[in-house]
Amino acid sequence: MTGLDWPGLMRAGMHGIGLSPEDFWRLTPVELRIILGADAMMPPLTRARLEDLASRYPDRKGQMND
Repeated sequence: MTGLDWPGLMRAGMHGIGLSPEDFWRLTPVELRIILGADAMMPPLTRARLEDLASRYPDRKGQMND
């Protein structure tokens, strides 16, 4: 996993919700996202949403496994 905003996550975890440094570092980034409520902001990936995303971001030749 790359590109994590560690300073921002540390501020949110330790300052925002009051985790101790030890508790913060015991969490995975996914667990911290759940505690912070970030996943609650994302709608579930339903078939309709998947189709909407696929139409907005179609596969193109030369990407990934082509």
